[in-house]
Parts: sequence; C-alpha cells; structure tokens
Amino acid sequence: MDRLHPRLRRPRRASSSSLRRTALALCVSAATSPAPAAAQHFQIQVDDPGLAPLAAEVARLAEAARGTVGVAAHHLETGRGFTLNGDQRFPMASTYKVPIAVRILSMVDAGEIALGDMVEIEQRDVYLTASTISDLIDDPGLQISIHNLLEMMLQTSDNIATDVLMRVAGGAAAVTGRMTDAGIDGIRVDRPTWALIANWLGAAEVSEANRIDPGPYRKLLDAERTDADIAALNAAFNPDPRDTSTPAAMAELLTKIWNRELLSEESSALLIDIMYRCRTGEGRLKGVLPPGTQVAHKTGTIGQTTNDVGIIDLPGDAGHVVAVVYIKESAIETYADREPVIAHIARAIHDYFVFNGG
Repeated sequence: MDRLHPRLRRPRRASSSSLRRTALALCVSAATSPAPAAAQHFQIQVDDPGLAPLAAEVARLAEAARGTVGVAAHHLETGRGFTLNGDQRFPMASTYKVPIAVRILSMVDAGEIALGDMVEIEQRDVYLTASTISDLIDDPGLQISIHNLLEMMLQTSDNIATDVLMRVAGGAAAVTGRMTDAGIDGIRVDRPTWALIANWLGAAEVSEANRIDPGPYRKLLDAERTDADIAALNAAFNPDPRDTSTPAAMAELLTKIWNRELLSEESSALLIDIMYRCRTGEGRLKGVLPPGTQVAHKTGTIGQTTNDVGIIDLPGDAGHVVAVVYIKESAIETYADREPVIAHIARAIHDYFVFNGG
C-alpha cells in the first residue's frame, strides 16, 4: 500500500477510526459529511464521439468517490481518449515522483550524472517517514546509487530516496522547469516530501529553503489532533496549488515517456520498467483488471486525496492505454475504501479499448 509517515496521533477521546499509512502523507478521517453526487460538477470533454458512452460511465463510477474525480484516458496507438475534469488541478501526492524521475534521467542523458553515482545519505535526510532508509538506518555513512534511489522511489514510494533525488535534481524548481521545457504546463513540483508533510500538518513556514530538522519533525508528527483538527488541515491543504497536476497534463507526461519524446531509449525503457514493478496500490488501477494484466504505474495518497497514474497493457494487438485517476476532497474516510473507485474506472477504460482499440 501507499504510505508516508507512520504516525498522526489523535487523543484517545477522539474517534476510534484507524489512521492509515499512505504514500505521500497519511490518509485520515475526512471528518466531513458525505458530499452529494451533484456537487461533482462534472465537465466531460470527449475528443471522439464514439467515446461518449465510456465518458458517461466513468462519470457515473466517479460519483462513488464522494469527492472530486479527475480522469484522463489516452489510447497510445490511436491517440483517442477523453478527460473528466481534465484541466482541474489535483494534489499529485507521490505521483509527483514520476516528473522527478524524468528530471533525474534527463540529467543522466545529458552526462551530468550517472546511474552508478553514489549519493551520501546525510543525517539530516533521515526523517521519520515511509522509507526503508528511516526504518533501518540510524547512523551516518550510508551511500546509495542513483539507480537504486530511483528504484526505491518508484517501486516502494520511498520518501527519503525521493527527497535525496530531488536534491540531486537541483530542487523542486528544476523539476518543474523540466516539465515546462517539455511543453507540459499543468504539472508543478514545489516541495520535498518532508516539507509537503510539514505544511499539511500546519507548519506553513517550512519550505525547501527553510528546513525543519528531523527532531522537530518527529514532534510535529506525534502531536495529538482531534477530528476537527484534521478536518481543518484538510480544508487548508485541499486548495493549495503547490505540487499539483491536471489529469490531462499527467496523461501527456506519461504519453511522452512512452513515445520516447523526453528521454533516450535507454532511460525511457528503464523508467517504464521500474514503473511496471511498482509495489504499491494493488487495489487501484490494477484492482479489478483481468489477471495477468501488466500496468506501469505510480500511486499517491495524502489527506483526502488518492491517486494512481499509469499505462495499462491491453491484450492481443489492442495496444496500450494511459489511465490517470485522481481523487480529491473525498468524504470517504480511508484510502482503501476509495481504491475501488479507481479500480472500476480503470476496468471501464480497459474494456472499452480492448473491444474498440482500432
């Protein structure tokens, strides 16, 4: 599953609902009343009249999220597709690790760094978060190759590996700049994960330029919060434009990766291969696809947001389809209960292009 850091504590008197670990932060009780389906205000754009029934079915399935859903589907072999709320911004959560990987591999292609370069993990990098590094490493002196950091970031959504790679990449602005250079204006990366989480937890002053040390960060995680506190955190975080993408922009990024428009053949193949081996989010895009279906994807979760973005292999000669599903502002309490929405949308997209791929 996705997870970020292991703790967000409420007083014992608060609701007994469990707090789940998530990919880019934590998924917690929404502490809000269910949103009526009509509040979705769906805006469906269809670029092929034959896709209208699929778009309508996806809109119907999206109502189960009890929040706002953004979808983009793009059949790679024919260019046909549609979007639902395709130009609306959604928190990327850990799906922002895909643009970070593109920036790193662009530097590899340019000869600025090499996959075999060893990177020192500094003591100040070791935050309490969803990371093999923070789980196992207590003392300084560890070095990890850029290749292995990429594997950790994309396979298991390791947050410390992500933040170290963002540092190697030149910071968040350099990652966003790579997206802009690629002509993708709907993706912005603004913060390392430790800053994003700290901001989510109410420490608005923390930024890439104004670090929080691991000790105070741990205290921030351990602070007790009521359901009302958590609802206030969500209300402040949800409209934040930082670290967001539109579904259309993420679909464009995945399409350009697949088509080798951003990276060398070697780097493109490596990135896609790692994404095929992603170990998180088995209940999302993959959740109800036919057994054995291969998906190159990346998941993300934070607060009331649950995401999965990737490329689904279709059987026979039906090709491949990019599928982006973002959920935000969901009144469903746990990310596990949001995952079936993503799974059923992915199955609808899969089945349409299996039978209408040409």
